[in-house]
Amino acid sequence: MLTGIETGLSLKWPNDVLMNGGKVAGILLEGLPGGGLAIGIGVNLIAAPSAEDVEPGAVSPVSFLAETGVRVTPDQMLDALAEAYARREASFVTYGFLPIREAWLARAARLGEKMIARTGTQEIAGVFETVDATGQLVLNTPSGRMNIAAADVFF
Repeated sequence: MLTGIETGLSLKWPNDVLMNGGKVAGILLEGLPGGGLAIGIGVNLIAAPSAEDVEPGAVSPVSFLAETGVRVTPDQMLDALAEAYARREASFVTYGFLPIREAWLARAARLGEKMIARTGTQEIAGVFETVDATGQLVLNTPSGRMNIAAADVFF
């Protein structure tokens, strides 16, 4: 059903999915007591918030329907996501993070370009160099290479 829509998809560190440069989905990961993980995924299937509703400098929201012309139901998207998640989870369990990192980098948005990472305490400007072996953002800044574990990223 959703085969072939991969064209135009890219990933914005740490948790946004872009379609044709606009934010079509967001992913939230939260650790649970005892080591579990809760994953929340929001996808703009039919409509998207207005660009005026997002923070200045943030990626403009888009909808799946507007970008592809394809109307997808929540159940259809959930089926596709469940299948894709199962494949990635099996890969992670079998091979660890490296293949997922490589696949992520193959779809990384703005790799090699300038960006700003806002942490809770500072704003760091630099060139997006890579994502390291632990999933941290690596920026090449005027002060040198910096690894960033969590931040909001602006292009």
